[in-house]
Amino acid sequence: MLQGKKILLGVSGSIAAYKAALLVRLLVKEGAQVKVIMTPSACDFITPLTLSTLSKNEVGVHVSENGSWSNHVMLGRWADVMLVAPASANTIAKMAGGICDNLLLAVYLSATCPVLFAPAMDEDMWLHPSTKANVAWLISYGNRQLPVHRGELASGLFGEGRMAEPEAIVSFLYSFFREPVKDLPLKGKTALVSAGPTQEPIDPVRFISNHSSGKMGIALAEALADAGASVQLVLGPTPLSTLHTGITVSRVITAKDMFDQCTALAPQADIIVMAAAVADYRPRNVADKKIKKKDDDMNLELEKTADIAKTIGGSKKNGQVLVGFSLETNNEKEYALKKLNDKNMDMVVLNSLNDPGAGFNHDTNKVTLLSRDGNEQALPLQSKQDVARNIVKAIIELQHA
Repeated sequence: MLQGKKILLGVSGSIAAYKAALLVRLLVKEGAQVKVIMTPSACDFITPLTLSTLSKNEVGVHVSENGSWSNHVMLGRWADVMLVAPASANTIAKMAGGICDNLLLAVYLSATCPVLFAPAMDEDMWLHPSTKANVAWLISYGNRQLPVHRGELASGLFGEGRMAEPEAIVSFLYSFFREPVKDLPLKGKTALVSAGPTQEPIDPVRFISNHSSGKMGIALAEALADAGASVQLVLGPTPLSTLHTGITVSRVITAKDMFDQCTALAPQADIIVMAAAVADYRPRNVADKKIKKKDDDMNLELEKTADIAKTIGGSKKNGQVLVGFSLETNNEKEYALKKLNDKNMDMVVLNSLNDPGAGFNHDTNKVTLLSRDGNEQALPLQSKQDVARNIVKAIIELQHA
């Protein structure tokens, strides 16, 4: 999606500047051409040498470099998009006011390409009326703001103001560069997708979970939205997210949280894709204080969690399409078909941990689609985005069957 795209990354003075290294690496890995410009204060957080090495291009810091004072004009005309990430409160204010006292701001004022900005600051700064006004001015100029995230901040507080994670920014760029689709086969349809792991608390500091990253489920939500569906994404605890404008994200933690949210949304959905790795068991009793280590063994009593897919399948309405996932290590097809029938699914996506490059945390996946009508489609190893698009094609065929 980003192959050959020219991306100009502006890095301003924020602790989130350290994320620029991963962002550049991901963009280059996607095939983009990346050039980086930095404010002088950004160099206090990450060195130009680091970003130059990763981008394979010189990093600009000063307006006059290498005997040229007009490099800001050339950079502004070179790029397909200018992305300011992180965009500090100071840089946002200067961009809004047209101040031009460093290279990044000079390039911004000279840019003939679209400009995106990813704010990064402490919550009090983010919520300050002057920051809100400056952001509104930037948007009114035609610039696009990437949403801020909630989480732990550099101050040690918890709240809004975190820069979007590099993976989420790359996902946003996918959507930004994606060619408009003339035919939207799922326009007017609603879709529910679950993704990511759950965390089942043992005590205030420990929990039971699994290795799911949520990548496959997020890719499916985006593919459904690209096909025109209005998507509700119920997402377990993962640092990943999506900035796709066609997706509404609901964050959950435990299996019960996911059960409650999914069963509440399912009756209104035309398409339901259960891609989350939900815990099958949870501790029967959760300690209200940290359990102290003892010399003896500790026995943890577990109880079964509610089966979300089976519950939704049991009340599935005519016309609804229910798709589930089956991640197996042995007797793969047998177990997947049992799940298909027992949970009243229309299709199950079979994953095998025995396939290299498939399963948890990979950017690729290799799956087999098993339908209730007996159809079986084995897909080759490919990116999770391509897998998601193939699954959505199969869902569209199910709807028309």
